[in-house]
Amino acid sequence: MTYATTLFSTIKEDFAVILEKDPAINSRVELFFNYPGLIALVHYRIAHQLYVKGFRVLARMLMGFTQWITNIDIHPACKIGHRVFIDHGVGVVIGETAEIGNEVIIYQGVSLGGVSLERVKRHPTIGDYVIIGAGAKVLGNIIVGEHSKIGANSVVIRPVPPNSTAVGIPARNIVKGMSDDLDKIPDVSYQLFTYLKKRLDLLESQTQKDGEYAEALKRLEDLYGEFLKVRN
Repeated sequence: MTYATTLFSTIKEDFAVILEKDPAINSRVELFFNYPGLIALVHYRIAHQLYVKGFRVLARMLMGFTQWITNIDIHPACKIGHRVFIDHGVGVVIGETAEIGNEVIIYQGVSLGGVSLERVKRHPTIGDYVIIGAGAKVLGNIIVGEHSKIGANSVVIRPVPPNSTAVGIPARNIVKGMSDDLDKIPDVSYQLFTYLKKRLDLLESQTQKDGEYAEALKRLEDLYGEFLKVRN
């Protein structure tokens, strides 16, 4: 795909991508009133041009005003590619050295944050066609490969290979080729809990006829009962 080359045409892309990707929109008028992510992106485009031309204080002031009206915090020095869609957007934070590729979708509450106080590349690099679920935190100078997906509320602190899915706290990389839909991402924490529960049931089934085991289990149940009384 050929992308825009001027500031005005890039902003036109930002408007067009919402019409293409958001099934909730009914009128172009809504773009000016119901899409804080779009407002933040347009202001970022202008502020970034000011920043690279040396008007850094003015750029920061513009994005400070933008944060106040949209609740989206984007540093003007970061790099954001073409046709990026910030859906809903409230609570999104994009740090100074973050880099975002083309055709990326970012949902509300996402943080592309740093873990260092030094003046180095300390924020993540997001590849093309990445989807970042609501509330996800991607931290540090790591790379999220193209066509990857980050599950909602995941905390990503390690690189994510291309065409992968990362879920959990801390996020685990799931086998490549997973579903394109975020609502079909497997719950690895639940799967691990299920495994442990079944293993425990198996061990209990092998020892429940043992008198000492039964007595120990009774003591544990009494102890748990006392715990419940204290909680109540």
